[in-house]
Amino acid sequence: MGAKASKLSKDDLTSLKQSTYFDRREIQQWHKGFLRDCPNGYLTRDDFVKIYKQFFPFGQPEEFANHLFSVFDKDNNGFIEFKEFIAVLSTTSRGTLEEKLVWAFQLYDLNHDGYITYDEMLTIVSSVYKMMGSMVQLDKEETTPELRVKNIFKLMDKDEDGYITLAEFREGSKVDPSIISAISLYDGLV
Repeated sequence: MGAKASKLSKDDLTSLKQSTYFDRREIQQWHKGFLRDCPNGYLTRDDFVKIYKQFFPFGQPEEFANHLFSVFDKDNNGFIEFKEFIAVLSTTSRGTLEEKLVWAFQLYDLNHDGYITYDEMLTIVSSVYKMMGSMVQLDKEETTPELRVKNIFKLMDKDEDGYITLAEFREGSKVDPSIISAISLYDGLV
């Protein structure tokens, strides 16, 4: 991995240009920065968690960072390689609303069965509340993760079967502006 990590091949560059919203120059710049921060060519779970701890020093981001790591690590090898990193960055920063919704759905669908259960949603929302700590003032109806998840399920689980499908997630997200704003955090930043 050492030699391959140091420079992107022409084929890799072409492939990434076709599969992301970045141009050749941007991909090369991101790769250079990635290698500066990850000289071995990949990001470990522990390093990923450390980064989140720097961004959220007043909360407990470990649990959320671990869930997020799993969404980045598409091949489940325990590392985030540059290709995985740039793919997620492309989707979250420049992807279409549909692509962002699919990505967010994958974050909540912890067991990857195509449905979000109440417990899966509660796991992620709880980890977000822990990560944010006291940094955010919450509405009275959403002071606990349980209340937030109950409200989300009331909004999204239209057939009340205890599962949120991707279609229900799409529709519910259009109605709840907080979901759209949460998945659009990176718009225009890169």
